[in-house]
Amino acid sequence: MDAFFVSVEELFDPSLKGKPVVVGGQRHERGVVAAASYAARKFGVHSAMPLRTAAKLCPQAVFVNGHPERYRACSEKVHHVLESFSPQVEMVSIDEAYLDMTGTERLHGPPFLAAHKLHHKMKTETELNCSIGIGTSRLIAKVCSGKAKPHGMLYVVPGQEAKFLAPLDVREIPGIGKVTEQKLHALGIRQVGDIATRDEVFLEAHFGKWGLAMAGKAHGEDAGAWFDGAIGEADPTKSISHEHTYDIDTASVEQIEATLMRLSEMVGRRMREQGLRARTLQLKLRYKDFTTITRARTLDTPTQLDNEIFREAQRLFHRNWRKGAEVRLLGIQASLLGEDTSQGDLLEDASREKWQQALSAADRVRDKFGESSITLATGMKGSFRERTHENPAALPGRKLLEK
Repeated sequence: MDAFFVSVEELFDPSLKGKPVVVGGQRHERGVVAAASYAARKFGVHSAMPLRTAAKLCPQAVFVNGHPERYRACSEKVHHVLESFSPQVEMVSIDEAYLDMTGTERLHGPPFLAAHKLHHKMKTETELNCSIGIGTSRLIAKVCSGKAKPHGMLYVVPGQEAKFLAPLDVREIPGIGKVTEQKLHALGIRQVGDIATRDEVFLEAHFGKWGLAMAGKAHGEDAGAWFDGAIGEADPTKSISHEHTYDIDTASVEQIEATLMRLSEMVGRRMREQGLRARTLQLKLRYKDFTTITRARTLDTPTQLDNEIFREAQRLFHRNWRKGAEVRLLGIQASLLGEDTSQGDLLEDASREKWQQALSAADRVRDKFGESSITLATGMKGSFRERTHENPAALPGRKLLEK
């Protein structure tokens, strides 16, 4: 989807169209940019940039807090359109998806015609624009869709994948970040074609298995890392985390504990949605001077319950907090995720079952009325604006799992 968060905001406020718009918070806040309109991008504003930096680069920009509920609702419409074209849809984020169109030729026609139909139906049913990449692999389709923006289509015909990729900068390959880019540059590799000409033994010697994956990607293949598995076959989640940065640093225990509860709720909801339980919980604590510590604890019994997550996070905080020191950021991460097959105490299990039923009911309320519609009492004073997220709870295409 093209500048998805911004485009949705424009649906609700047409006066924003054509203006430099920044979604994610206000210009004076400590948060980061979730999305920027194409007009704002011309000034160097991009996602993940601090809001205050964006304000300096583009003082005339309109800053919008963001409305996650609107984005989820629009993403549901997008998902509905995609499912009408193929039964194999993989929503990789709230505004991006892959479709396997194999076997749909008689229904939708050849690739470019099918893409044209999808373009038209998406605009008609959602009032939003999208860009479509077409190729024999997800990697090619992703790169093509980026090159086609805004509101375009690009098709690399079979057999031309390596030729298409060759002149592109190595950062155009999904998964190659700044560190890998620097290593490649040190070896005299700057374009994708340079990777393709290197011997696999050479690449493996310098980058290990990732080097072999890069060799495949340079030829347009879905080789390892980002594109393992079939479309629609979700990779197992390794961890789930949420964090919050205070606009004003605080040493208030009441406010900190309320924040920990809200974070616990957000993490727990994501786990229940995916039918997972965590064996390890980790607290992230950043002080006013940016000193950051992380502390983790492995549980005897895996959990997905908000109250249990909070209890552990609360313990970790009080054991490690420098009393009276102002806190800038708090975060909670759940890891070692899996299904709970352990046996526990019958009396304790009865209590946990009641919590499970209550929290599942709360999830259903949130599904219908929004994430902020219901919260545990401890977290009420810790209310903060939900971060505009590419991979939120209730992501379209991911069904809520209940045990």
